[in-house]
Amino acid sequence: MLRLSLAPLRVGSFSAMPAMAKARGFRSHRMVKCYSTSFGQSSKKLLFRQLFEQESSTYTYLLADVSHPDKPALLIDPVDKKVERDLSLVKELGLKLIYAMNTHVHADHVTGTGLIKTKVPGVKSIISKMSKSKADLLVENGDKIYFGDLYLEVRATPGHTIGCVTYVTGDAPDQPEPRMAFTGDALLIRGCGRTDFQGGCSHQLYNSVHSQIFTLPKDTLIYPAHDYKGFTVSTVGEEMLYNPRLTKDEETFKDIMENLNLSYPKMIDLAVPANMVCGLQDLSAKGA
Repeated sequence: MLRLSLAPLRVGSFSAMPAMAKARGFRSHRMVKCYSTSFGQSSKKLLFRQLFEQESSTYTYLLADVSHPDKPALLIDPVDKKVERDLSLVKELGLKLIYAMNTHVHADHVTGTGLIKTKVPGVKSIISKMSKSKADLLVENGDKIYFGDLYLEVRATPGHTIGCVTYVTGDAPDQPEPRMAFTGDALLIRGCGRTDFQGGCSHQLYNSVHSQIFTLPKDTLIYPAHDYKGFTVSTVGEEMLYNPRLTKDEETFKDIMENLNLSYPKMIDLAVPANMVCGLQDLSAKGA
């Protein structure tokens, strides 16, 4: 089991912007659209923000242990177009960003993890080993990712893609309550990710959700990578009752997924190759 723990890191300057970022039209935004959720007394040490990128309807999540002297923080599923916003928030809150993580190789946007690494020295990128993509740290089922005294448990949830994982907050008295599951595209609010590309498999997705997510406590909060209807959070219990796809038996689920008739993702030909190299395909090409 891999245990990733906090090491001394130095936060770099936020003023320099690489040429690639300028070419893509990044701007510094002082106004940040974010959502927060109230937790119990045992969760006072956790700082949590939910951030949104409108073009791809992607949620990015910021978590930090604010009871730790260094206030170590991590970002889950950052988007390249919102890196300036995310890093501005990290700086304003006095946090030390140590990890930039992906739940899977995204097909609808370019990840911000590589760009973040160019702007904040010492930040480590994380993705699953099964994704076969590049990152500083490749995680597997059962690994724990520590930030201060808090941690995320890695649960393999393939099916949308072969490398999907769900990050779940720790199960211990000193960890946040209720638990939180960052499900990527495996489980959406009243839905799930498609299974017709990137090694997707409806049988695998059905079993991933039922064995790795629906076995969590029913009050576990579900935070997906996307939402297209204005929802921000659900729970395991809600999805077990109301998810129109995953409440069905497996054969019915497979039939639903095979007949979605979805269009070809417009960003996939750009996003997937870039995300296989931490979102830095352009920089890699220039340095070749």
